[in-house]
Amino acid sequence: MTLRQKLLLAQLPLIATLLAIGWASIHQTHLLGLGSAAILKDNYRSVLAAERMKEALERLDSAAVFQALGEPALAASQARENRPRFEQELLAQENNITEVGEAEATANLAADWKQYLKLYDRFGAIAEPGPMQRAYFEELKPKFLAVKDDLDLVLGINEDAMVRKSDAAHKTAEQLDTILRLATVLALLLGTAASSIFTARLLRPLTILAQASRRIGEGDLEARAAVQGKDEVALLAREFNQMAERLRQYRQSSLGELLLAQTAAQAAIDGLPDAVLIFDAAGGLLSTNEAAGRLLRIEPRGDLQPLAQAEPAVREVIERLRSHVLMGKGAYQPKGLEEAVRVEGADGQRYLLPRATPVHAEGQLRGAAVILQDVTRLQRFDELTNNLVATVAHELRTPLTSLRMAIHLCLEQAAGPITAKQADLLFAAREDCERLQTMVDDLLDLSRLQSGREQLDLADAKVSKLLDEARDAQLGLAGEQDVIIVCEDLTTDGVVRVDEERLRLVFSNLVVNAIRHSPRGGSVTLRARPEGRRVRFEVSDQGAGIPAEYQQRVFEKFFRVPGAVGPGAGLGLYIAREIVLAHKGEIGVESELGRGSTFWFTLPAG
Repeated sequence: MTLRQKLLLAQLPLIATLLAIGWASIHQTHLLGLGSAAILKDNYRSVLAAERMKEALERLDSAAVFQALGEPALAASQARENRPRFEQELLAQENNITEVGEAEATANLAADWKQYLKLYDRFGAIAEPGPMQRAYFEELKPKFLAVKDDLDLVLGINEDAMVRKSDAAHKTAEQLDTILRLATVLALLLGTAASSIFTARLLRPLTILAQASRRIGEGDLEARAAVQGKDEVALLAREFNQMAERLRQYRQSSLGELLLAQTAAQAAIDGLPDAVLIFDAAGGLLSTNEAAGRLLRIEPRGDLQPLAQAEPAVREVIERLRSHVLMGKGAYQPKGLEEAVRVEGADGQRYLLPRATPVHAEGQLRGAAVILQDVTRLQRFDELTNNLVATVAHELRTPLTSLRMAIHLCLEQAAGPITAKQADLLFAAREDCERLQTMVDDLLDLSRLQSGREQLDLADAKVSKLLDEARDAQLGLAGEQDVIIVCEDLTTDGVVRVDEERLRLVFSNLVVNAIRHSPRGGSVTLRARPEGRRVRFEVSDQGAGIPAEYQQRVFEKFFRVPGAVGPGAGLGLYIAREIVLAHKGEIGVESELGRGSTFWFTLPAG
């Protein structure tokens, strides 16, 4: 009997066990599915119809209010849209009566609805405002509430039925779960016992082989595996014994020992899933692992240029990290997933995050190791997160706009006079809406930046003009906070090549933060000065400063310094950083506790 046949025989009990458990699981899932289907078939349609009828009824009531307020066109439009909608859902409810008491409740609903329509038509025929308002409050409104109560009753009957059926399904699931657990335990015990007996016999020759392997691993190259037979294990034992004999002979030479060490090191890096490239002190490629050949198509090839085989983006990253380490700057650690480089592979796009570390020997720098970590799954998870945030922000925009418009109309007393207390509450609500709108806009800006949809419209712009516009845009807020904004242009008619609209957002975030963190009577300084082929912009405040441990984290997404006050979601500085990086610039902060902060960024000169 071959080894394969023996292995299959040993696994038959477990296979039978798995089949039994699988059948029981499928049966249990089928029973649970039937319970869920009953809930959806019998009650969910009625709940949905009741909710839609309530919405249509409320819109009809709003139409009556518009009619009373002198807006007949708007009232007629809303009534035309929602009256047939109510009738359609009422018909659906009448055809889906499944619970005790639901038929009587539906009949009452239909009767009250017909009476409401008669009153609504009579109400619409009234021409004078006074009688129209009396008819609304004395006749139409009570009947509206009666229909609404009927809808609540139908909704309650079906919701109670859904809860009752759900509880019954849950109880059934618990019972089936208990049975399945017991059956699983019993089947596994029996299957494991049977498999153990077969496996023990099968592993006996392998145990001998393992003992011989362990002795050889400990340095005893005289060890041999004494296994008899004609199956694959016996063949493996004979090959193993021949290998041990060759190792014994090979070990007798010093060259063999060196090659063994090199082979062990190569096997170690080949076992890594990430691409690894080893360079010598002169920058030459010494070795790579299998992942580098597979992902990057890079392999040492004598006098050829091995990096020329890689994609341009990958080659540029590798050369930059190699130079960073070999110039004595130490190890290189990426700042985040945004540094990941995209490569095309046989299985699609992959994202590799680069890092590098120096290789030392006898206290001297002997080379550099560049590692490109596969972060494809992390990158896609980050993209999913960003898409979710963008979708939520986009969906919030429409209802938020409606809410802002409604508050504005109420403040303008378009729907009637309001008291001073009501006005204060509405003003507070409007301020909260504006803050929420700012947050939604930040989230959408963030989504566009991260998705790459934001294209920069680069043009030459004067530094003095940018500083003046940044100051003038925040004079109102500075006046409210009693803060002075000072501009200092040290570039002598300097010019930068930027997207002015995007740069205004950078200045806005930095200047607003500086004003909010400056004391009353303080000042905020906007400064620009040349720095080689770049222009360095600075925004300085006289606030409390930022602790050293948080100075690098303030540019992270959704990060706020502990104890910070004021509005915001921790996105402003992150968005500013992304815009500056898109301009091929750099951004940072210099701060001391009690002495304020200076946020700076550099841009290429025009």
